[in-house]
Amino acid sequence: MMGFLLRGRNQSAVYFEQHLDLTKTLPWLAERNARLAREAGAPAEAAGDPAAAASTASRATLFHLLLHGMASVLHERERLNRFTIGHRTYQRTGVFLSFAAKKGMTDAAPLATVKRRFAPGESFGALVTDLTSHVSDARSHAPSAMDKELRILLALPAFLLAAIIALSRWLYAWGLAPRSLIDTDPMYASAFVANLGSIKIDAAYHHLFEHGTCPLFVTIGQIAQVPYVDGDRVAPTPRPEITLRYTFDERVEDGLYCARSLQLLKQRVEDPAAWLGPA
Repeated sequence: MMGFLLRGRNQSAVYFEQHLDLTKTLPWLAERNARLAREAGAPAEAAGDPAAAASTASRATLFHLLLHGMASVLHERERLNRFTIGHRTYQRTGVFLSFAAKKGMTDAAPLATVKRRFAPGESFGALVTDLTSHVSDARSHAPSAMDKELRILLALPAFLLAAIIALSRWLYAWGLAPRSLIDTDPMYASAFVANLGSIKIDAAYHHLFEHGTCPLFVTIGQIAQVPYVDGDRVAPTPRPEITLRYTFDERVEDGLYCARSLQLLKQRVEDPAAWLGPA
């Protein structure tokens, strides 16, 4: 009934905020990256050794760990990996995460979007290496498939473009749209993740897009040193913390299932050693 009572994603949106303690996370990432650097060796890197280059490409960040955690939760808690369209809710057959990356840290630099399928059981190291390559490609000057499609569409008169979008919306709702368009569209994903911390701002609540099938938007803030209560007193030293803010289409699944899924993500990111093993 939810698909009939709530007609759009933003009418169905639920907003949630989550704080993650990075006391164990940041040292784990630093130790992992330091180990890779030691294995590659600084002199070899200076000489252009491929092994050293691979080590640099495999440098893990908190964003990598968050994406890996989200993908693992979506695989294990598969009822979150659904979408509602045309009054019906469908189970997605794979985990797809989309995110945007600035091509440069200037006001005029455009945004490049990346959409990637996250395979079940993929190792963290393989994800880091492959994702680094995806981001490098997105930030290059070569036009992506989405850039080429938009260039053609934006050259059309406004009334014709509006008609094409209306037609495509109908085709999407009935499962008749060309697969090639869906595969490259970042809004046909399990979740869209925006790393706002990378541009030194905090997480924001973001709207959902009515276009596409993405029922979950996640924004990541910047790392902050936050005071906390230890027992019955405020701890003398603040701890590193990050804020995640979620916008979720509640037609997909109920609140209890979602809450337990987010708790699982919290546990994995806060203690990666218990989840992925020693750094």
